[in-house]
Amino acid sequence: MILLSSIINEFRDRFLDRYENSVLPSHTKALQTMAQCRQEYGPHMLAKCTDHNCGKQVYIPHSCGHRNCPHCQNHENRQWIENQLSKRLPAQYYLITFTLPKQLRDLAWKNQATIYSLMFACVQDLLKTFTQKDKKLGGAAGFTTILHTHSRALDYHPHIHVVMPGASINTKTALWRVKSSGYLFSHKALAQVFRAKILQAIVDHGLSVPEDCPKQWVVDCKDVGNGDKAIIYLGRYLYRGVIREQDILQCENGMVTFRYLHAKTGQYRSRTVTGEYFLYLLMLHVLPKGFRRARCYGFLHPCSKKLICFLQMVLRVNPLNMFAKKLKERPTITCPVCGAAMKIVLTKIAKPPAKQVHLPYMSEHGEIVM
Repeated sequence: MILLSSIINEFRDRFLDRYENSVLPSHTKALQTMAQCRQEYGPHMLAKCTDHNCGKQVYIPHSCGHRNCPHCQNHENRQWIENQLSKRLPAQYYLITFTLPKQLRDLAWKNQATIYSLMFACVQDLLKTFTQKDKKLGGAAGFTTILHTHSRALDYHPHIHVVMPGASINTKTALWRVKSSGYLFSHKALAQVFRAKILQAIVDHGLSVPEDCPKQWVVDCKDVGNGDKAIIYLGRYLYRGVIREQDILQCENGMVTFRYLHAKTGQYRSRTVTGEYFLYLLMLHVLPKGFRRARCYGFLHPCSKKLICFLQMVLRVNPLNMFAKKLKERPTITCPVCGAAMKIVLTKIAKPPAKQVHLPYMSEHGEIVM
């Protein structure tokens, strides 16, 4: 398997030279962080065996923890998925995708934080309004939104996925209403209103709409059963970046070959690009600092935990809370000598000693232990 860190170290200088006019501080930081992920020359942490008769100490390379790194934050990823699964309610779920047309992608790239925020705001307002005015629902909506900026081939393609139950609740009467058919909203009506809201919001923020902006936009709305597969599918892309290291097939002669699953055929296709352009494709999808990719609204908002528990109790739902609690604990590090659990006693060690020695560390009570 070809590590992404090795590709970054090999082509980072070429990337910075070729795309110096497009490189943002967040890109430089992302490359620097992911290049040191789990590397011997990067920061280390010291783990000590909890068995006092053993006392083995091991230096372990730090993971970078960057949200675009393909092999970091797996624990957080699983936690998010289980948290969303534990909030499921007895209703038919739908996956709705709101896509920006290609004529607006250049505008979105140059104003990422603004356009992405407007997309979230417009989707939120649109779905709440549609749910409130729907004859069969007529109440408050609840849904989860996730921003994706990539296509399967890693091209820039900003769109928002929404996982939404076909149900609503009247916050005043506590009346729970469910849409039993496999149809939620008209995708044409969603696209038309989404287009109008986004364009108006762009103008209101002092930005110019391209003259060739199409009149027909694409919004997809499909039935996804109880929603578990849709949540798991979207959750896998939440923390691990836009490509898996298993999909990087080759790195030779200044070229990188990777594979992706074609949406229509369901078969793998390969793409070969220069190393610096491969890094450029990855940096296209590094979000602005502090920007949240996933957001929940309505009765699925994190502040509505009591309401969700109430609905699950009334509707006799058995959530996955027990499994979710188990995932709060990270996997333990086992001692290579005795097999007991190890405890991290020091972190962010710039350079570990050549020979492992018993270094002083701080105890749980804040005391220096020799």
